[in-house]
Amino acid sequence: MAYVPGVALLAALVVGCSAGSDADDSDADSKPGSPTVTAAPPGKYRTLPESCRAVPRSTLQDLLPGASGLSEEQQEKVYEGTATVTYDTDRKVGCRWKSDAPDASRNLSIDFERVVSYDPAVSDDDRAREVYGTKQDAAALPAPNGATPSETPSGSASGSPGGTPSGSPSGSSSASPSNEPSGDTTGVDPDKDLRPRLLDELGDAAFLDDVLTRAGSTAQHRTVSVVFRTSNVIVTVQYTEQPADITGVPDSRELQEKAQALARKLDETLSE
Repeated sequence: MAYVPGVALLAALVVGCSAGSDADDSDADSKPGSPTVTAAPPGKYRTLPESCRAVPRSTLQDLLPGASGLSEEQQEKVYEGTATVTYDTDRKVGCRWKSDAPDASRNLSIDFERVVSYDPAVSDDDRAREVYGTKQDAAALPAPNGATPSETPSGSASGSPGGTPSGSPSGSSSASPSNEPSGDTTGVDPDKDLRPRLLDELGDAAFLDDVLTRAGSTAQHRTVSVVFRTSNVIVTVQYTEQPADITGVPDSRELQEKAQALARKLDETLSE
């Protein structure tokens, strides 16, 4: 009978036990019914457009009429815009433009925010929906059609990073007593609601805010904001006018129409 040294026999037994233990662990890990985590799908957009080139020159000329009276060199500087300072251009970019004219000054700004969810169980789109919802809630839009002035929240533009004014328009004692956007309404369809509201057919969701404010003894200025979400990108357009005449009141209809038109152009650009 062959002789097996004690040390060799002990080593064989240890190896056999280890192999059996590994097999058992593998079987345990692969048991049917074990929960598996499926990562949520990423958002549609992985990059953002170059913000200061996102608005066509012809659109800037329309939105910033004061620039037309400047020298060619000065016009170029106005239309070039100023990029928003940001620390992550993959996540947020923006641009600002300003023009002054004898009758009024106008300011335009656009911001793009690409939302990314760091929770594997929450998609980028779902996270963007939450961020957009926070902006809409902050705007405190009045109830559609039929709300009385007392039911319409009032406020002034906020300085939040998102750039969305909170509250709906409020005028001074010399303006209309209602909290609806005031201004020259000659020729305006009386059935057209110019109050802050949700917008249709713009991105996946959109709203418009309209704020009329006065700072000290200066003229009233009106800021119209259009905010929309498309997939995991949220876009904010702000268009402001301040008349040179202290008694002047910027027209809601004009500012709203132009801000909405630009927002739709930007939505088309993102979709290309």
